[in-house]
Amino acid sequence: MDSSLLPSLAWFTRIAHHRSFTRAAEEMGVSRAALSQNLKALEKQLGVKLLYRTTRNMSLTEAGQHLFDTLQPRLGEIEHSVRNLGDIAGTPSGLIRVNTSRMAAKALIEPHLPEFYARYPKVRLELVMAEPLSNIIADGCDAGIRLGRSLADHVVAVPITPVLSMAVVGTPAYFERHGVPKTPADLVHHNCINYRYSGNGAIHDWDFNESGKHGLHFTQAVTGNLITNDDEGMTRAALQGLGLIQNIDIAIHEHLSEGRLVRALRDWTYTQAGFYLYTHTREQMPSKVRALMDFLVEKREAIELV
Repeated sequence: MDSSLLPSLAWFTRIAHHRSFTRAAEEMGVSRAALSQNLKALEKQLGVKLLYRTTRNMSLTEAGQHLFDTLQPRLGEIEHSVRNLGDIAGTPSGLIRVNTSRMAAKALIEPHLPEFYARYPKVRLELVMAEPLSNIIADGCDAGIRLGRSLADHVVAVPITPVLSMAVVGTPAYFERHGVPKTPADLVHHNCINYRYSGNGAIHDWDFNESGKHGLHFTQAVTGNLITNDDEGMTRAALQGLGLIQNIDIAIHEHLSEGRLVRALRDWTYTQAGFYLYTHTREQMPSKVRALMDFLVEKREAIELV
């Protein structure tokens, strides 16, 4: 293989990952024009077209998709190895890239950043916000944070929250005006704010367990006059008294503890495994990743949900 192709192949991978010359250029600190010229030269050297480009859209050709699928995980492994070279001595240092949902970042990481950096001043964190579950090696990340139900079997994962529950909540004023539902079936009489998943576009059907000690899980479709794919926007609407929402209790913990939101349908509450920090292997885990894992496990013990 012509080793002179390696830089251009790496640049192509970032373009294909973002499906955007502009975003790739910003990430790499080069000009859009330089990326475009580099790609044209690579296509000429390889003798194949890798991208279809218009002024508004970009897509991979069959050859481009095949090359991207081959390069992406391997370049991720190389990046991961290079980042960990400075960690060999055992002192936590260097960059940790964490793939996480926005909810988990806001609830589990951001409140503790001052303390974490005070303990580990040589560690840098990059939070990569992505709602779908990530292949952390292919995406060049050291760790990920996701709900336990969505994790693959082959990853190494530790819980960083207690068991979580899906809370149906509204403001005290809303319940005074419209009453409190006694069963999930009563939700037909309430304005329920719907959440649409960004990944597959589906509307979230609310989760419940049948009332009783061994109640089975079931879902209930609800209706209302607002649909959003923004978790925080959904919560803000509920705080304005617009209607009821169902959200993971940890995401609205502060509002519940201070009485701005009140729970309903407690006897029907659906519980699930909490958030986990996951990595690809426990063997030769860099000390910086171990430090983050131990820190978040420590903070788990202090979480008291309402």
